Amino acid sequence: MPDQSDWEAKAANILKAELKRQGVTYAQLAELIGDKEPNVRNKLSRGKFSAAFMLECVSAIGVSEVRL
Repeated sequence: MPDQSDWEAKAANILKAELKRQGVTYAQLAELIGDKEPNVRNKLSRGKFSAAFMLECVSAIGVSEVRL
């Protein structure tokens, strides 16, 4: 079974891939969700964010389905 850091990396990679597919930068995402770019960048680089944050992000960039 993968450890916690493996799951965190997987979640971050999924979210980064969706941002890239939609052509959305970290700065644009931060503006869409009402956060600061450094906060978004840190969350994605560490992979430490909640499922609620991930759902907020994909919703903000117009993604309705995420393939795992």
